[in-house]
Amino acid sequence: MNCLNTDQLISEQIRHTPPSFIRSILNTAADPEIISFAGGLPNPASFPQEALLASMERIVTTYGSRVFQYSITAGLLQLRETIADRYRKKFGLNLGADHVLITTGSQQALDLLSKVLLNPGDGVIVEKPSYLGALQAFSQYRPAFHPVELSENGMNPEQLKNVLQKPVKLLYAIPNFQNPTGLSYSAQNREAIRALLSNKNIVLVEDDPYGELRFEGGRLPYIGAGHLPGSVLLGTFSKTITPGMRVGFLISENKDLIKHLSVAKEASDLHTNIFAQYLIWDYLQHSDYEAHIASITELYRQQAQAMTEAIDRYFPPSVSATRPRGGMFLWVTLPKGISALSLFPLALERKVAFVPGDPFYINEKDVNAMRLNYSNADCPTIEEGIRRLGELLWEKVGHSLCRK
Repeated sequence: MNCLNTDQLISEQIRHTPPSFIRSILNTAADPEIISFAGGLPNPASFPQEALLASMERIVTTYGSRVFQYSITAGLLQLRETIADRYRKKFGLNLGADHVLITTGSQQALDLLSKVLLNPGDGVIVEKPSYLGALQAFSQYRPAFHPVELSENGMNPEQLKNVLQKPVKLLYAIPNFQNPTGLSYSAQNREAIRALLSNKNIVLVEDDPYGELRFEGGRLPYIGAGHLPGSVLLGTFSKTITPGMRVGFLISENKDLIKHLSVAKEASDLHTNIFAQYLIWDYLQHSDYEAHIASITELYRQQAQAMTEAIDRYFPPSVSATRPRGGMFLWVTLPKGISALSLFPLALERKVAFVPGDPFYINEKDVNAMRLNYSNADCPTIEEGIRRLGELLWEKVGHSLCRK
């Protein structure tokens, strides 16, 4: 029998697509004794299960076979109208249903944007560090990455100005409670980036899965949405209703871009799960969504506070951490020369897991940083997990430097 040589058959796109580090380590961290700060998981306590059950029964009774039949690629009209209406009222955006494309999570939106916009070698600007799922989605189309340093105020404007002298098609940013750092762009930074992009033929992608989860400070305007004609805004119900339904959305006032993205989606999956779309829409019609979001943000505020206070108690002074004002993550920086990746197996021995910084960067190894997720553990568990991690850090880092 002849053996199939898959190595000769695999496409160049897949060869250039790195596997997800998080998916790999989630299996490792599946041991129930391990306290995992690794995954970006919403807290199951935030899932409105009873309300969703009522919606399931209602949509089956009311709409019958329509919730089980094929549907249109753009997505359920009523859901797109609801999203457009919400963004008109809450964010002042001039939107209609035809400006909204329903996607199978934000991850599909990233893939569709890559498929529609990128040829091998095209320039893509990303934050440094950036969301590893976006880097993975872009990588399969073999772009030229241009990382721009991320500070506490957002993307470095001077670096961005220099990078914009190069041929670039797409800029990807997470302005609210960024993944992995938990940082948010300041109002001044957003204005500076908007000014730099105002006369550029570039698609700005603002990924905003965490913007609703603000537990401190006031809401800031988007960089591009409502201001730049080539802007795209990504949203999702994964962080506020349920991640398992995989219902996300893409918003753009550029109807020509929406048209091309719809064609790419049709070729990819025809349409997003229509039952899930009806379910989310019905839930939004019959529930107090704003009150539900408020309960989630209060839960995450307490968990974030528990983690930052535990870090202050148990980590060496040479280790620093961001102080998120929303979202699900914070970013821990170790002294220079200390690889978080090298500490990962040692942390697992102590039954605690995190994500080393490496996969959030382009071509950087042994990064002295790690991402911690606080949303999927209760406060006592966070305390114990940070204590275990702190013991390891004192052993390996100790008093090497003073915290700035």
